[in-house]
This record gives sequence, structure tokens and C-alpha cells, in this order.
Amino acid sequence: MALYYTLPVYKESYKLVYLIFSHTNNFSREYKYTTGQEMKTMGVNLIKNIYEANKSVDKTIMINEARGNIEVIRLFLRLMQDFGQISLKSFVEINLSVENVSKQLASWEKHSSSCQNHLSAKA
Repeated sequence: MALYYTLPVYKESYKLVYLIFSHTNNFSREYKYTTGQEMKTMGVNLIKNIYEANKSVDKTIMINEARGNIEVIRLFLRLMQDFGQISLKSFVEINLSVENVSKQLASWEKHSSSCQNHLSAKA
């Protein structure tokens, strides 16, 4: 088991959370304490889920939760761009990070599922 903070998905997720915290600070008051705070919470939960998945035998449950968090972040990001709270340049930067995390989580889930199936077949 690798240390969670050395995982590429953790590093990219951390970058994403950093971007979220940096950009939600500029939201208007109406969005800063609602959608902005929710985006921050989803980001922190994403990192927690990666940590939990890394230390779990059955990683798929926590990876699924992380994937749910990333989809909520994706939705809120789009809404905030549509409401003019995030510039197009920032939207693209954050969305690229969201996409990278999403792809890595999907690959990790696929790999973990195949490992679980392999272990089940041996038993």
C-alpha cells in the first residue's frame, strides 16, 4: 500500500482543492457562503475519501464516494461559471483538474474491482 500523499490522484485532488479555495474567495457574498462553501466541503471530502480508499481493503466504496464528490464539484463549477462567479480562464483551469481527478478515480476503481475479483476467485 502506497502512502496516500504519494498517489497521483491525491496530488491532483489536492491541486483541485487548492484551486477551489483560491477561486471561491472571489465569489460574491451570495455565492461565497453557499455554493462556494459546498464546493470547499466536497473538495475536502474528496481528499478524505482518497485517504480512506487507500487504507481500505475494498477500495471501491470510498472511490465511489470520491467520484460522487467530483461530480458535484463539476456541477457547481459549471453553475458558478454560468452565474459569472468564475472567469472562463479559471473555469477551464479548474475543469481540467476535475477531469484529471475523475479519470484517475475511474482507473483506480477499475483496477481495484479487478483486484477484488481476483482475490474472490482465489478464495
